[in-house]
Amino acid sequence: MSIRFTAKARRGMVALTVAAGLALGVAGCGSGGDDKKPDNAASASKGGSGPSAQEGQSDEPLAELKGPNSLLLQITSAKRDSGGFVTVNGTMKNDGADNVVIPSNLSGNETEIIKNGSSLGGATLVDSKGKKRYYVLRDTEGRPLTTTGLPTLKAGESIPVFMQFPSPPASTSDVDFQLPGFATATIQISG
Repeated sequence: MSIRFTAKARRGMVALTVAAGLALGVAGCGSGGDDKKPDNAASASKGGSGPSAQEGQSDEPLAELKGPNSLLLQITSAKRDSGGFVTVNGTMKNDGADNVVIPSNLSGNETEIIKNGSSLGGATLVDSKGKKRYYVLRDTEGRPLTTTGLPTLKAGESIPVFMQFPSPPASTSDVDFQLPGFATATIQISG
């Protein structure tokens, strides 16, 4: 019983630390004259909090991963934040001619994530040099800090997506990005 409590307490502390880091990051951001931001229907939780999948994107993707049913994931940025986490942004696109239902296995196989609906909660970052795997972070209620409520994509349609992970050591810049059903890609973390 004490192991379960310790694990829950540890997850709660990680989520609290991430939330505090996000709050400090948002508080430190000025308006910068960018009053018109794109409408982002995908959110990290029911409250709609979480970073925009558009932030920090570049013109050239870091990687393109082919997945099932003509799905294509373009990773546009992987940024290390001072709060101790890495945010991976990208675009999920239906590159085929037919409508595609986003596969449920993208949520992973952890009960706590699955019970919160469709998401990219099965994504991981692998630090081969440090021999560690990093899983998508969760908030205090167990919701994954990633795009959730993934829709059926029409032919040619795309949606912005994001995932947040604990940060590998600062000395690690190259990691392997993995998502169930998709090819693995090596991406470089900036920041």
